[in-house]
Order: sequence, then structure tokens, then C-alpha cells
Amino acid sequence: MQVESVTPGLALCLSRGAIQQVRTVLVGDDIAPGDWLLVFLDSAIEVIDAQRAREINATLKLLELCTEADVSQTEAAFALPSSMSRDELIALSSSH
Repeated sequence: MQVESVTPGLALCLSRGAIQQVRTVLVGDDIAPGDWLLVFLDSAIEVIDAQRAREINATLKLLELCTEADVSQTEAAFALPSSMSRDELIALSSSH
């Protein structure tokens, strides 16, 4: 998330079109508008650079696209346990 404004202990941040208030206790008060924060459960956990923020946002976008896709009519790219024989299941779960 990118910092828009800062008050003691809090930052107003922009993330993917939404404004969110974020607690900054874990990263300290040395943040300014324009900085990037890695946020988890409404708390900043790390100050990051713009490149890392782009990478994280790109990854989140890919995950979002995956969850929006209709995969109900696609085949799995691997054998599902429900289609395996007893011997195949034993071989799969065997530690040998």
C-alpha cells in the first residue's frame, strides 16, 4: 500500500483503488507520503521499495484472476486421488 498521509501511529494508504487506514506501530513513525508499506490485517509490517510493491501487486492481481476464472469445466493437470487405484494410492502415500 502506498502512504497518502501520516498521523502518529496511523497512515492513510491507497491500495488498488481503495483508501485504508493502517496501523504503523510495527514500522515506526519514520514514514512519509509516497512510501510503500507491506500490510497484513490492517497493520504495516514492513516498509518496502516501489519495485517490491509492484511485484507484490502483480502477484496479487494474478491470484485475483485465478480465483475469478471459471475452472468448473477444466481438467486437472494431474491425477486426482479419487481417480487412482488402491495400489496407486498406496504408492503415493508410501514413504519408500
